[in-house]
Amino acid sequence: MKNKKGVTIYDIANELKVSPSTVSRALKDHYSISKEMIKEVKKVAQKRGYRPNSIAASLRNNRTNNIGVIISWINRPFISSLISGIEEEANKAGYNVIISQSHDSFDNEVANARALYDSRISGLVVSLAMETQNYDHFSQFIKNNIPVVFVDRVTDELNSDKVVIDNFSAGFMATEHLIEQGGERIALACGSQHRNIYRERENGYLAALREHNIPIKEEYILHSELLNAEEGFRIAEHFLSMDNPPDAIFSVNDTAAVSIIQYAKGQGIEIPQDLAVMGFNNDPVSLIIDPQLSTVSHPAIEMGKLAAQQVLKQNQYKDVVKSETVMLRTELLVRASTKRK
Repeated sequence: MKNKKGVTIYDIANELKVSPSTVSRALKDHYSISKEMIKEVKKVAQKRGYRPNSIAASLRNNRTNNIGVIISWINRPFISSLISGIEEEANKAGYNVIISQSHDSFDNEVANARALYDSRISGLVVSLAMETQNYDHFSQFIKNNIPVVFVDRVTDELNSDKVVIDNFSAGFMATEHLIEQGGERIALACGSQHRNIYRERENGYLAALREHNIPIKEEYILHSELLNAEEGFRIAEHFLSMDNPPDAIFSVNDTAAVSIIQYAKGQGIEIPQDLAVMGFNNDPVSLIIDPQLSTVSHPAIEMGKLAAQQVLKQNQYKDVVKSETVMLRTELLVRASTKRK
């Protein structure tokens, strides 16, 4: 069975006395092939050292066995966990993953999308940049039936799959907890309102205040394009220098929340007695800071897996609905930074 070009699906087909198309489908775990045949084909393929000719396949299909991923910052714990989930599912199906960072820049995102399209990827998973408000750079994928799945930071302007959490409920739950712990002047450190996740978390915050008849004060709401550690210190300084400072702060990510705690402690403010602080994401740093940070879980790995599964499903079944939204629930993780009662 050995030759200069290596083992082919025709060699495996001859040995098993089946058609080459059966071997090809079995190697892709196609639903039309029995589990027994898939197992037998893969056994022979492994024994004979078969390797798929990905270059030839990409020339035939005008696609590679690669899935592109565009994310904001790879060094964010949520994003790195998201990528782990994408890679796990893609690798199991025999796909590779190409990762690019936008650094929350619209121009970078457009350039990344163009480069991935030119690389003939088989699908794309995107978590949008903070700056992005125009989505034309994704239309070339959709027009050419290349699956695009948006995850976490999504848009409703394109006919595409989305994987999200219930950000409204999470924002409501986090704010209501602060109210139940005695918060009366609850501030919000939020992201840009053109990003769905921050807009919905803010809507949840506002709904919780209304539900408990707490007046909504615009001066207690601050929006930031970055929400990084440095911005967290600036936010804390802004709120805590007010004539009537908040007695609780809900930050829509853990990075800024940790900086708020650090700044407050540096000013001699007791956490949570004087100031309760709530984060979002359940990043590892939430367990390192003293006191430990109350936060909202964000199922990043599961979201990544589901996004990859949606891409793979669209590749296998071309007639599937391409505007499905998968919404996952979150969990409130109460720790010392908010526990007054």
